[in-house]
Amino acid sequence: MTKPKVVVTGLGAVAPNGNNIDKFWSALVTGVSGIDQIQSYDTDGHTVKIAGEIRNFNYEDYFDRKEIRKLDRFTILALVAAQEAISDARLDSSKLNPDSIGVILGSGVGGVSTLIEQQHVLDAKGPKRVSPYFVPKMIVNIAAGHIAIRFNLKGPNQTVASACASATDAIGIALRLIQAGDAEAIITGGSEASVLPLTIAGFANMRALSTRNDDPKGASRPFDLDRDGFVLSEGSGILVIETEQHALARNAPIIAELAGYGASDDAFHITQPSEGGAGGAIAMQRAITDANLVPDDLNYINAHGTSTPYNDKNESNAIRTVFGNHTDRIKISSTKSMTGHLLGASGAVEAIASVKALEKQVAPPTINLKTPDPDCNLNYIPNKAQNFEINSVMSNSFGFGGHNGVLVFKKYEQ
Repeated sequence: MTKPKVVVTGLGAVAPNGNNIDKFWSALVTGVSGIDQIQSYDTDGHTVKIAGEIRNFNYEDYFDRKEIRKLDRFTILALVAAQEAISDARLDSSKLNPDSIGVILGSGVGGVSTLIEQQHVLDAKGPKRVSPYFVPKMIVNIAAGHIAIRFNLKGPNQTVASACASATDAIGIALRLIQAGDAEAIITGGSEASVLPLTIAGFANMRALSTRNDDPKGASRPFDLDRDGFVLSEGSGILVIETEQHALARNAPIIAELAGYGASDDAFHITQPSEGGAGGAIAMQRAITDANLVPDDLNYINAHGTSTPYNDKNESNAIRTVFGNHTDRIKISSTKSMTGHLLGASGAVEAIASVKALEKQVAPPTINLKTPDPDCNLNYIPNKAQNFEINSVMSNSFGFGGHNGVLVFKKYEQ
């Protein structure tokens, strides 16, 4: 059976360096970081005092107060990004078959802030004071459920949790569902809101986070010799994908083709990537093959690029394994240098960056790359965006548990 061509028709984002697509993309191509001192809680006693928080974001600009009480922050971010993506795609379920439009999201921890908040209520005031909204605010699938309810989308609805590969896997599974004929269009991506004292402390005690507290803008420095860990961030990225036939029939704006998806697991270690990035290399090769391409066809890679010693070295090795002689010609960047690490939502905002790179024919830089690590000796587009011909791009996501997810996008050709 011939697989239908699947295209991207809408984008929405709420990110630390931009609360909508235009601001987010502008920040990426001009090298603007969204990382700063944490303002949402008192960091006294914490070794890490920096994060990528969403700023200048007023819930009441989008929801009434009664509704806000029922929504965890990760759901609010997802709903706002979904509204932008659906508007961008000019998708109106009242004029289409809602049974054929689904929602597939990714999130690492879902409503963790609600979980922590209500545990405090239980401890301080007893079980009768726990909110009746606790469970439907906290569960990881609830953001996808809210999107379906708000926009009357009755197709497949699932949530993927594969750590930092969650959103990438969600987009890949959405692609597979469309190719299988289970949906004609899917709202997909990810959302995360876990910049909290508990999560920061947990990652910090693993020594996974940067402690460059006096230089937040320079703290996330993928592939740099002086990197000392990732920066935890929050946000949401949403894409509208659909069959080419469905998009053309409704005269939708087609931005790019979602051409391939590959996944694997390292089966090696709960937090560290496999030696040489072997598992990531398998996922990359599968995505390229799925897109009916060969490695030499790729022009740009949006790397997972976390700014941690193990990930950056192993991802670089994996890229060289897959791309061989083409490695020194392909251009690579890590937009985490500007956004920080959105955990389960990172793959969604990075997929958006990849699609925009195709659309605008410019690749964002890796900022803060001052002293290249000799073990990471590829072309990481240091510090300044580059314009060049971009016909196909790859977006990598690797997560705790050994999860690897990779997407390939192509310039759309009818």
